[in-house]
Amino acid sequence: MTDDPTRELYDRASSVLVGGVNSSVRGEPYPYPEFVERAEGATVVGADGTEYLDYVMGYGPLLLGHDLPETVREAVAAAVDDGVMYGLSTEPEVALAEFVIDHVDSVERLRFVNSGTEATAAAVRLARGVTGREKVVVMQNGYHGGHESFLVEGDADDPRPGSAGVPQAFADHAVPVPFNDAEAVTQAFDHHGDEIAAVITEPLLGNCGIVEPVDGFHETLRELCDDYGALLIFDEVITGFRVGGLECAQGKIGVEPDLTTFAKVIGGGFPVGAVGGRAEYMRAFTPTGDVFESGTFNGHPVTMAAGLATLEYAADEGVYDHVNGLGDRLRSGLQDIVADHASEFTVVGTNSMFKLLFTGEKGDDHFPRTGGDVRAGATDRWARLLRPAMKEQGVLLPPNQFESQFLSDAHTEADVDRTLEAYKHALA
Repeated sequence: MTDDPTRELYDRASSVLVGGVNSSVRGEPYPYPEFVERAEGATVVGADGTEYLDYVMGYGPLLLGHDLPETVREAVAAAVDDGVMYGLSTEPEVALAEFVIDHVDSVERLRFVNSGTEATAAAVRLARGVTGREKVVVMQNGYHGGHESFLVEGDADDPRPGSAGVPQAFADHAVPVPFNDAEAVTQAFDHHGDEIAAVITEPLLGNCGIVEPVDGFHETLRELCDDYGALLIFDEVITGFRVGGLECAQGKIGVEPDLTTFAKVIGGGFPVGAVGGRAEYMRAFTPTGDVFESGTFNGHPVTMAAGLATLEYAADEGVYDHVNGLGDRLRSGLQDIVADHASEFTVVGTNSMFKLLFTGEKGDDHFPRTGGDVRAGATDRWARLLRPAMKEQGVLLPPNQFESQFLSDAHTEADVDRTLEAYKHALA
């Protein structure tokens, strides 16, 4: 066959896994996807033994990097020793909920689930149950997981299923509008206000190249929801406890939602999701209300222990100052490189998130303004030229231009400087 372990693994995987992968985005790299053997600090080691400086970082959960600090390791080990799984309540889930509520002002009650998709699906069901309405305003090119309510394309006048297998009936209950377009959202409420249960949005678009909000956009969403009796849902699956530190992105923006969805960082690298919000709304979940939500693995004790220890470590050890400082250093260096070598490209990001976008023409000072601005860029060029060029220099980026890139506490200034040299070489 071949002496390439990665190719051999992909060949085996293709015989037993759909497309050889368990998540669609993993199948994008050509000629075949990476297989990881192990990881350490800020690096991963591929099946062929090649070491890469990693900016995928599990697509966001690994705020501390691949090596868990001793306190986190001890918490996970103790949880495993005590019992892997009960299907009953435990103290760690109470303690993690207390931590989140203590630091995120809009959250008074929590329900833990097992993924970001579960969290957003439950949040929208809750909003519909509370309001008695069915329509949900969603942002075009936003991402809230693989649930029928969110796999929607088109616009407010012509919403369509965004995937085979999604009935048109789900799309009919969605009102897609462009991110950062306050006028479009206002018009949506003018036309459908008494039917809208909620607006769901990421504080920034994190699965579309990182699109940050313009001043006043989220304030407009808050005002419209208040005026029409709809709920404002912030999807902080990516940004929660990464952007804005312990107050999350909503604290940085200064707008409080009615409900918030979490995942990624709050699980410390283990599968997790959560819905949080005002007690008056959260009490509508069963068993205190009529909106069904339940799960065998909800509040899994190992995940709860890992998440709590991770957040406590981040709070006590200056993690946010470190990762945000690295983010500033990296983005500033990328800006200089772009100015010298590729002025048509755009550097985006905030705190410990960053991305270089092949955007081409820039429409205004705040660019990109919508997900459509990112999708109009040279996405194939990014994936087929930039990413392989960076990988050849030992720097691993996500497979496409849309997925965010993340720094961790394990990254160093030397890593950032090495990365900037790699970008300079790739863009020269």
